[in-house]
Amino acid sequence: MYITGTKIMGRAIEEEEYRKARAEVTRKGIELEGYSIEGVSVGGHETCIILPRLNSAFDIGRCPPRAVNQDYLFITHAHLDHIGGLPMYVATRGLYSLKPPTIFVPPCIKEDVEKLFEVHRSMSQVELELELVALDIGETYELRNDLVVRPFKTNHVIPSQGYVFYSVRKKLKKQYVHLKGKQIEKLKKSGVEITDVVLSPEVAFTGDTTSDFLLDPRSADALRAKVLITELKLSCGFKLDIYALQIMEHAQWIRNKAVLLTHFSSRYKIEEIREAVLKLQPKVPAKVVALTEGFKSRYSS
Repeated sequence: MYITGTKIMGRAIEEEEYRKARAEVTRKGIELEGYSIEGVSVGGHETCIILPRLNSAFDIGRCPPRAVNQDYLFITHAHLDHIGGLPMYVATRGLYSLKPPTIFVPPCIKEDVEKLFEVHRSMSQVELELELVALDIGETYELRNDLVVRPFKTNHVIPSQGYVFYSVRKKLKKQYVHLKGKQIEKLKKSGVEITDVVLSPEVAFTGDTTSDFLLDPRSADALRAKVLITELKLSCGFKLDIYALQIMEHAQWIRNKAVLLTHFSSRYKIEEIREAVLKLQPKVPAKVVALTEGFKSRYSS
């Protein structure tokens, strides 16, 4: 009787694990701090992270269909698993009669990206319309009156940069906070600037990088954004690699509310990735989540 009960309990646990794993496989997005984040990031294959609320995608990978609807595209570096789908992204938007996208690239690759599009225009005999913006580290670009973006330095084997999105709001200057509404209105009508512009980091994306960016003062805003999207490599046996260990070592600098880990090797299963994240979570003050879209569960058929 005891053996039978144990078997039934074991089967129930296995079925529950299977149900959770299948849910992970079929889930198409992650909700973090008010942002729906979609996409795929498989190391060496493709990376494209989509944030519909920002009307933006980070890198383009092989151009997943959902990315086509985003008007803004931010390229971190020129490796093919991050930039390979660029012509398809622009061409597909044209096919659907969507407005030409705005594509942001590190200044050092802008000329080569322009040449890439010229080659495709010549081969396909179609007009590929886009606005290509070379946005350098430290520069600020206004996407909306309440949203700006600014690149920051990352560390990779080729030139690379990450991006931080900031919400923009106006705050009454300290010297005027004691005034009443009519007094403030009078100052405003007289032409006095009564507010300060406040930038609040919302989402940061590193792309491929080493952990050096954690100690770079210029990365401070990326480390205090509500959501940080960054890579995590695993070594053999899905142990945490040197980068993950350094994240743990420098975790006191992480002020994010949530960290989304990406860019795992395709050889890992969802359960292995989850196990690695569980090892990392106790050392990091932020909520840690892995993007597992494109990975298989050991329970997958």
